[in-house]
This record gives sequence, C-alpha cells and structure tokens, in this order.
Amino acid sequence: MVRSLECLMEMEEGKSEMEFLGKVNRQRVAAMESARAVVETTKIQWRIEKREKPEEGRRRKNQSVFFTSEREMASHIVGYPRMGPKRELKFALESFWDGKTSAEDLQKVAADLRSSIWKQMTDAGIKHIPSNTFSYYDQVLDTTALLGAVPPRYGWNGGEIGFDTYFSMARGNASVPAMEMTKWFDTNYHFIVPELGPDVNFSYASHKAVEEYKEAKALGVDTIPVLVGPVSYLLLSKPAKGVEKSFSLLSLLGKIIPIYKEVISELKAAGASWIQFDEPTLVMDLDSHKLQAFTDAYSHLESTLSGLNVLIETYFADVPAEAFKTLTSLKGVTAYGFDLVRGTKTLDLIKGEFPKGKYLFAGLVDGRNIWANDLSASLSTLQTLEGIVGKDKLVVSTSCSLLHTAVDLVNETKLDQEIKSWLAFAAQKIVEVNALATALAGHKDEAFFSANAAAQASRKSSPRVTNEAVQKAAAALKGSDHRPRVRREYKAKKISEEEYVKAIKEEISNVVKLQEELDIDVLVHGEPERNDMVEYFGEQLSGFAFTVNGWVQSYGSRCVKPPIIYGDVSRPNPMTVFWSSAAQSMTARPMKGMLTGPVTILNWSFVRNDQPRFETTYQIALAIKDEVEDLEKAGINVIQIDEAALREGLPLRKSEQAFYLDWAVHSFRITNCGVQDTTQIHTHMCYSNFNDIIHSIIDMDADVITIENSRSDEKLLSVFREGVKYGAGIGPGVYDIHSPRIPSTEEIADRINKMLAVLETNILWVNPDCGLKTRKYTEVKPALSNLVAAAKLLRTQLASAK
Repeated sequence: MVRSLECLMEMEEGKSEMEFLGKVNRQRVAAMESARAVVETTKIQWRIEKREKPEEGRRRKNQSVFFTSEREMASHIVGYPRMGPKRELKFALESFWDGKTSAEDLQKVAADLRSSIWKQMTDAGIKHIPSNTFSYYDQVLDTTALLGAVPPRYGWNGGEIGFDTYFSMARGNASVPAMEMTKWFDTNYHFIVPELGPDVNFSYASHKAVEEYKEAKALGVDTIPVLVGPVSYLLLSKPAKGVEKSFSLLSLLGKIIPIYKEVISELKAAGASWIQFDEPTLVMDLDSHKLQAFTDAYSHLESTLSGLNVLIETYFADVPAEAFKTLTSLKGVTAYGFDLVRGTKTLDLIKGEFPKGKYLFAGLVDGRNIWANDLSASLSTLQTLEGIVGKDKLVVSTSCSLLHTAVDLVNETKLDQEIKSWLAFAAQKIVEVNALATALAGHKDEAFFSANAAAQASRKSSPRVTNEAVQKAAAALKGSDHRPRVRREYKAKKISEEEYVKAIKEEISNVVKLQEELDIDVLVHGEPERNDMVEYFGEQLSGFAFTVNGWVQSYGSRCVKPPIIYGDVSRPNPMTVFWSSAAQSMTARPMKGMLTGPVTILNWSFVRNDQPRFETTYQIALAIKDEVEDLEKAGINVIQIDEAALREGLPLRKSEQAFYLDWAVHSFRITNCGVQDTTQIHTHMCYSNFNDIIHSIIDMDADVITIENSRSDEKLLSVFREGVKYGAGIGPGVYDIHSPRIPSTEEIADRINKMLAVLETNILWVNPDCGLKTRKYTEVKPALSNLVAAAKLLRTQLASAK
C-alpha cells in the first residue's frame, strides 16, 4: 500500500522538509535505476532462455516470472528528441552550414545520436521502438524529400536528394528563398510546408526510412519505421505559387500512394514487422470529403501492407466521433494510437465501440509537458482499458512524440531538488512507460510507484506552489474587459557586475549607432542582456524554475529552453526598465521597450497542470502590466509586447477556440490597459496562419502589429483583399530572417508594393519578419540597409504620385 507524504514524514522526525524531499528525490532516482536494472536482468534472462529453446521464444510456460507473457514488454514510444542531451545535432548542423565540417562529420554525429537513442529505449525495456523519427531538420520536409516534391526553384534534377537541396528547401540559399515554415499544430515546433500542384512529378527520392530501419537492425534493434501518413501530408501542404488556391491537394493522393507502396515494400523486404503512420490531422474538424480520403488511401495501400502490423498514430487532441469511426474502419490497419492526456474524451469513444481484435496504443505518458506521470492514476485507466480491448491488445505509449519535451533530467544538476522530484523528461518518460506496462502485466515495481506517489503528494502540498495574493488578484480579472486607451560570463562569475553592465551598454550603444546610421525610424536596443525571450522574463518572475540542459527543438537547429511554471506568478522587481532607459538615453529617436506577452510566456513554457491555463496567464498578465507601467514612467513611449505564440495556442477543435481567444486577447489587454494615450503599444506574431483569427487580432487593440509574411507568399494580405478593415498600424514582414539570404532593395520594394495594393500608406510599417538575433552582422547590415532604401524609394514614388 502506497503511503502518503504525511505518513512518510512522520517517520522522518528530526529532519527538515527540504532534507526529507531531497531523500524522496533520491529514492525516486534509485527506484528508476532499480527499474532499469530489472529490465537489464530481464533481457539477459530472456536471451539465455531464447538460446536454450529458440523455437519457443517468449511463449514458454514455466519460465521466469519476467516472461510469463509478451505483456511484460507491451510498451511504445511515439517519437524521441533528435537534438541530443547536450544539443549535439545543433552544433553539428551549424558547423556544417558554416563550412567548418564535412557532410561525413555531420552524418557521424547523427548516427551516434540515433544509436544512443535506440540503445536507451532498448535498455529501458521498450518493445515498440520507433525509427525514422530522427531528422536533420523536420519530418515533414523529410517526407517532401521522400516523395521528390522539390519546388522547381531549387534546381533539383532527380536522383537521391542530398544535403544541398534538402537544406536549401529549409533555409533558402544565395539565389532563392526557403519554403514556408509554420507551427506544427498547437506546438512551438515548426515544420516546412510542402508546395504542391497538379504538375508536381513525384518520385521515390529519399530512402532515409529504409536506411534507418536497416541501421537499427544492424545494431540488433527491430524498430517500427515511422512515416508521416499520406493524407495528413497532403492536408498540411499548400498550393504552390501560381497554383489556384481552390486546387484540391487531396487530388494528388493517387500520385503519392505508389511511392508509399515502394517504401512499404522495401521495409517489408528489410524485415519490418510493424509500421507506424502518423495521421495527426484526424484530430481536426474534418469534413466528409477529407475523411473519405483516409478510407481511400488505406484501401489502396491494403495489399501492400499485408503481412505487416499497421499502427495509425494520432495526437494533440480528442479524435472526433466521425473521425474515430473512419479510423477504426480503415482497411489493413491493426492498431490505433490515441493521445489520452489531451484527448480525454476519446476514452468514451474507446469504451463505446473499439474494434475487436485490434491493438490500442494508449498514450497516457505526456509527451508535451515535463511533469512526472501519476502512475497510480494511469495504471487505473490502463486496467479499465484492458477490460475493453483485452490483455494482449493493449500497449502503453506516450501521448505524442517526446520531441516536445526536454531530453534527460539527469543532466539537471543545479535544479532545485524539490521541484526536480516532480519532473520527468524524455528519458524518464521512457522508464515511466515501461513501469506502467510491467505493472499492468502483474509485476509492479512497488518502490518505483511509492517514490512516484510521494513526489505527487509533495507537489500538491508544497507552499511554494500557491500565493494567495496572486490568486485573488487574478480572480478579480475574470469579469473585467480591460480595453486600453480610446549572459554567460556574468552568470559564471567570470566578470564583475560592473564589467558586465559596461559591456552590455557598449553593445547597446553599437546597436543604436548602427540603426541611426541606417536611418531606421523606431529603434530597438538589441537585447544583448537577454538569453531567450521567455526565459529572460521567467528568471525574474516568481513561480518559475529553470533548467541547464532542458532544450527543446523549435525548428532546424534552433532550440529553446522553456521555463517551468510550477507555482503562482508575480513580479518582485522591474525587469527591463534599466536597460531600456539606458538605450533611450543614447538617442533622440523612439526606443522600443521590448517585452514578451503573457500568452507567449505561457505557450513557450512547461506549464503547471494543476489549474486551468487561463488562470496562469492572467497572473502573468498582471506581472507584465506592472512592467509596462514602469517603462512608461521611465520615459519609454513605444512598448512592444510580443505575442508570437498567440495563434500557436489555439485549440485544434473549433468548439474550443472561442473560449481560448477570449481569454488570450483579454490577457494581452490587461498588460497595457493603464498606459497613457501618448504611449504606443506594439505587438508581434510569427510563423502561423493568422487569417482565421484576424478579428481577434484586431480585438487586441494594439497600435501597431508586426506579423511574419515573407515565407507565406503574402498569404496574410489576402485577408485585407477580402475586405477586412484594419485601422491600426501593421507591418507584414518584408524579408525572412530565418534564412542567411540577403534580399535586394528591389525585392523588398516589390513586396511593399504588394502590401500597398491592399493597405493604406499611413498604417503600413516596413520591417523584417521577426527579430534578428539568429543572424550575423554581415547579414543584418546589408539586409537592413536594403530595407531602408526600399522604404525611402517607395516614399519618394508616393510623394511624386501626389
């Protein structure tokens, strides 16, 4: 019987709470090691037994307790982080892109990472281990390469797609821009959007999936190869430039299915017994035409899939009833994976009617957050599901790929011990999955479960989590409207605070001078004192904790280190006023105060899951409100409150979107409701589809909004062509800052002219897509020089026209 934290503490008399919690965490770590040891013993014994009587394999009777049935190993991981525990892939990529290392060097780092991931899962006892979830940039781009769907501008002439073409599609090159990048559903991960049309000549152009399956098999690991499903691939694509918007992307299904058949046939020939198709679009609100595409696709694939166990994986939300019916009726499919963390209503569909004889991959370990699983609650759910689908057909899984969480808690040597005891990163989640599978098979690790229960109780009872004053202030906001007016060396103690301040001021001065030389109208200070746009603020707010190596891939080689919001949030002291004031004192031009908005801080953090997300957001909004008002008092009259992730957090189901937009917009308005009319409020959003939420954006009531535009081929401007009236300032980005390519004056001027066709001259701002921190000065200077020249050229032309 699991003892409560209180009972355990009674037995630890004479020790402080922190000493006790440290012991709980050590017990939890020891329990994890014990679980791994059991797995190792199990595998060794299984190998011995198998060598003795190979024909009987795992189904021998009277075997050791570990191998009474296959249920012991009924565990699965949807996908795993690619970057490595210390961002090894990031540094290898950037070194390759800079020409410092060879393709072979990059491939060696990648192979080592894949090998270590497969070994880690094997050592943890996972039965269904994925392959082809590793990527040099993005899994959707990998699928585009597989299908040979390379846009003509990259000059690809057929054959196996190499790094030059692959990375040009992702990043652009000296002569052509990159493909569009947008958010992967409601995550902070970005994917490269395929550009398709009726004239695309698809061909089998990347054998990566088969090669990685063979690579794992050569290491003794039989994996499940993972492919982005054909229907989701098409639904996530866009019509290529010059193709009518009304073009049906699903009409290409018949052209790509033959290539999927080729891949499947090669995988079968290589020995694969399972295959996983990720079809996450099944959680969306799809009409009957789109649902029919799934039926058609898997009917065409049925004969090729014969002899394989086929898993269709969904994630991020509930599967609608009609989609569930379509999914569970697909031909040739033997298993279905569901997110049972975010898709709790899917449980009712499973209980109502789950097809007999099919496998259920139950995603109960959260792939989107870093909190330790409540093992007792998950085991109870699994036992219920076992009664529905049968003992041999239930597989314990993650809710989605672990790509969206940090890699390994072991690397966090500086994290507060109490908070650390509440967490599980990707490596720990693998152990949790196996612990649940083992417990379900009747071999529960009592020490592991007890340590987990103690950590759960500790988190619920900790006084560090709750701040009554903050909760009252946030609760008072719910009925209001709040419309506004009608790094490193200093941290390591290698230099003094005085030296640090001096160095940062010098950098700000250089940035200010550069912008003045370029003749930019409204300046920024460059933010040299900041690390990440969320982490910087989280470090100065209460209720946040931070990791050293908790990196998560955002796109390509770009990683972010999300803060952990574990308790109520407040602002003890001003956060940006000193630096913004210093920057403003260096110029007579307006200097923007730069803040991150509450919704973005929420969506780019690992958020507490013990209260509604909107309550946490309101708390953050109040903290940012204090900062805005202090900036204004310090003489900063232009303040940008970035809400880069507002669209990202939009629920995938339409029925839930209005509520989210209501509290998200309300949170933004809270931040600046107290400023004077003379203070100009800006906001910024990036890399998402904004067309469907334009009215909510207008409702934010910012004076100026800047939005990514260049990669999306001016898709945003179509909103204004269709009659949406926007009276505030707007700056659709004129060039892509995520590419090293430098646009010419003429190219930027052409983009501005396209904007002027639908926007009034008095509301148009000319700016890059996003911040320039990812770019070198050798790229920034000429690009901004061309930007200013283009703006001046257009001003002259407009003046002459008058």
